[in-house]
Amino acid sequence: MKKRGFTLVEIMIVVLIIGVLMSVAVPQFLQSREVSRHRTCLSNLKKIDEAKEMRAGELSLNNGDPCDMNDITPTYLRRAPSCPANGTYTVNVIGTDPTCSQVGGIYPHVLP
Repeated sequence: MKKRGFTLVEIMIVVLIIGVLMSVAVPQFLQSREVSRHRTCLSNLKKIDEAKEMRAGELSLNNGDPCDMNDITPTYLRRAPSCPANGTYTVNVIGTDPTCSQVGGIYPHVLP
């Protein structure tokens, strides 16, 4: 009776193929996470800007009037959004875009 099994060469080929697949998949996974964080942050910035505009419209505020996160939450936003990349949001005055402290990297968190 002859024992059947995998040879060392066959196992090495399988390990090589898995290594090649991982070298392609891992960078794509990391990039997709960055893109997701970027898009979530931009969505949060747009929500903050819309809340500022609603507040300005209801209270007849002009460009340059002060506004902070306490002014728009919880009336215009249920809760203050948080940046998925651990940045901090600055609401800024009426008429200017809100900003995030994460402005570097391939995908900066800045409204277009």
